[in-house]
Amino acid sequence: MQRNAGHHPESMEELLKLLKSNAHTPVEDLARELNLGKNEVAKRIAAYEKEGVILGYQAIIDANKAGNGAVTAVIEVKITPERGGGFDRLASRIAKFEQVQSCYLMSGGYDLLVIVDGKTLQEVAGFVAEKLSTIKGVISTATHFRLKAYKENGALLVREAHSKRLAVAP
Repeated sequence: MQRNAGHHPESMEELLKLLKSNAHTPVEDLARELNLGKNEVAKRIAAYEKEGVILGYQAIIDANKAGNGAVTAVIEVKITPERGGGFDRLASRIAKFEQVQSCYLMSGGYDLLVIVDGKTLQEVAGFVAEKLSTIKGVISTATHFRLKAYKENGALLVREAHSKRLAVAP
């Protein structure tokens, strides 16, 4: 029994989920999974790209295996909201820095969560001290350096070692 995905919004949400899981999945495979025609799937992907629903495609890189020695920091930033603009203008300004990989408005004890990449600890620390902390409206920052990644964007980076021990017979 084939499911009838048709043009229902659920099938389009499923398409986005499949693309997020593996953007290299061939259109033919996506169409088969969603029970849609290849042309319909290709048309929908193109529309998502044009509408800005899909902003880009990225590879998930294991920095340790790539040997690039990149340093990633998660920075909690407290800012003063602006009259009439709230957090948006200042957050947008921070997000435009080349070092900033992600920037989110958060609930809780701080306002922005900023993820920064650099070549060295000193480079990231310099960015925080010289650029981020000096912006008018930034009240405080707390920088946390990533020590080891176990999972990145849904992909496990640490594989479990298979045990070479023999099973014990009863």
